[in-house]
Amino acid sequence: MTRVFSGIKPTGPVQLGNFLGALRAWVTDQHRAESMFCVVDLHALTVPQDPADLRAATTELAQLLLAVGIDPATSTLFVQSEVAEHTQLAWVMECTASFGELRRMTQFKDKAGDGDGGTDSVSAGLFTYPALMAADILLYDTDEVPVGDDQRQHLELTRDLAQRFNHRFGNTFVVPRATVPPVAARVMDLTDPTRKMSKSSESPQGTVLVLEDLDSVARKIRRAVTDTDNEVRFDPATKPGVSNLLAILGACEGADPRVLADRYTQYGPLKADTADAVVELLRPVQARYAEYAADPAGTRAILTAGADRARERASAKMADVHTRLGLTPPA
Repeated sequence: MTRVFSGIKPTGPVQLGNFLGALRAWVTDQHRAESMFCVVDLHALTVPQDPADLRAATTELAQLLLAVGIDPATSTLFVQSEVAEHTQLAWVMECTASFGELRRMTQFKDKAGDGDGGTDSVSAGLFTYPALMAADILLYDTDEVPVGDDQRQHLELTRDLAQRFNHRFGNTFVVPRATVPPVAARVMDLTDPTRKMSKSSESPQGTVLVLEDLDSVARKIRRAVTDTDNEVRFDPATKPGVSNLLAILGACEGADPRVLADRYTQYGPLKADTADAVVELLRPVQARYAEYAADPAGTRAILTAGADRARERASAKMADVHTRLGLTPPA
């Protein structure tokens, strides 16, 4: 059976782009493949975190994953730091990767460039975390990794590291492949549709949060930036705002945004229909989240069971890695 792995960081509230571009695909994947879904709290440590806030955010994110439809009876849902094999294999991947490969990672260059001191001001973890990401994936013999467009480079590095290790030490890791949702894989900011919607965005009016007040959600979408010619067509290059709305509506309805464009001759009805579709998509998610939030012990039981299942598979893989590298067997 095909095996899928994906993870999400507990940093910042989950926004509509995360939901449409990733989480809904996870829900679908769990019914066609053996699925491993992980709250990657260790990745959050590349920047300073308040311990209490990180702990709370990890639990809240797990509850939201359950609310959007991840079924713990069908999938394995767990917290990364509760399975020690992730960090053990990460060191092996760091020793397999080259400095040049890690230095070329676009996200590292972008984030390091944001600081006043350049690369001297960021943590070493920001530089090496693609090796941890590779370990997350390879630890479970993953066949498919659902990714956004901005994560393709990291997945390619993971493939390279798996192939390199297999060449040196024998067939050990499955070489994974990326899967990208066909619609709304990259939801754009509502006020600046030339950049991706982000949960860390400095543009609150351009970002829709999954747990946001629904009246606020509708207002933001109805005020979304379009352009001046009032022609509705799907053309991300020349009409990014209108195309973003069509992509969002298409993702909500499971329809081709190019076909949806034929319904409309004005922007107003498109904005209204998109707002209504998003609100109705989020309404049941918010209701289910409230139920999980009211039962933290139940959430903890689900995550503990998931970590136990993940650890069983991860420990077997690390035992194989130890043998191939000439390390003593793990306890």
